Amino acid sequence: MKKTAGCIFLLSTLIIAVSAFITPPPITTKAALGKKLFNDKILSKDHSISCASCHLPEYGFSDTLAFSKGIEGSATTRNTPSVLNMKNRPYFFWDGRAASLEEQALMPIAHPDEMGLPIKEAVARLNANKEYRQLFLRIFKALPNSRNLGAAFAAFERTLETDSSRFDAYIDDLIAFTDAEERGRKLFISEKTKCFDCHRGPDFTDDQFKNIGLFDGYALNDSGRYLITRKKEDLGKFKTPGLRNIALTAPYMHNGMFQTLEEVVEYYNNPGAFVLNPINIDSTLAEPLSLSKQEKADLVAFLKTLTDKRFLKQR
Repeated sequence: MKKTAGCIFLLSTLIIAVSAFITPPPITTKAALGKKLFNDKILSKDHSISCASCHLPEYGFSDTLAFSKGIEGSATTRNTPSVLNMKNRPYFFWDGRAASLEEQALMPIAHPDEMGLPIKEAVARLNANKEYRQLFLRIFKALPNSRNLGAAFAAFERTLETDSSRFDAYIDDLIAFTDAEERGRKLFISEKTKCFDCHRGPDFTDDQFKNIGLFDGYALNDSGRYLITRKKEDLGKFKTPGLRNIALTAPYMHNGMFQTLEEVVEYYNNPGAFVLNPINIDSTLAEPLSLSKQEKADLVAFLKTLTDKRFLKQR
């Protein structure tokens, strides 16, 4: 009898221990609520996709498609950017149409080609869900509304900062770069490539809008920032993306036209070989760089040091 009771006790203890291990911690913060919403399909019109459907952690919170698939298989018109390292950005989306993370977070929900659910309906759906009513009341002291919905998403996205790459270890004198990585670093900040003119600062972006030659008004006809400002000088301009985790976020450019970093470097080496008559191209790209094969490989080696693997399995 004592043996049986002991076995039952041990089994109960094991079940409790396993349950504690697999049961997620209670949601008590804005960021935790935002993470749950980010991964929940409740905010798409047909319950088919979530934010995480297009922002995949294993690919640096970007997508593997040139144009992501929204509800009913509809395609977006621009490549899905990563949501990593967004805390300090002053503008969002390729064209900068949102000026805050809170504003940005709601736009894909309502967009007809993405999640297709008007925000008023999204809020109503959350209010009809007992779990979400309780969570919002616990965390915000209010029922779900458009304001605290955006705030929850923004709080989660602000936790997605990366600073544990090989580059960061190098800057902290914890490791030495390989010869190729060091040559690539020096080339990246050199006057020859001028990469650092646009890709500078902690997240390797100047947060400005540039026309890098991918607009000709014909085959390449996305007007970019111009559609927001209606200023002629913004024709064909797009936001300079940060380069952290860039090795994970293919395909590249606003239209996803390049599949590898090697192709991207080849483009910047000579944009004229890809686009015959670019309109409004930035002056820094007017002349070919004339990089050698070794220099191109070194640049790619350096760019790969910017990968931080901490978030790759986050769901």
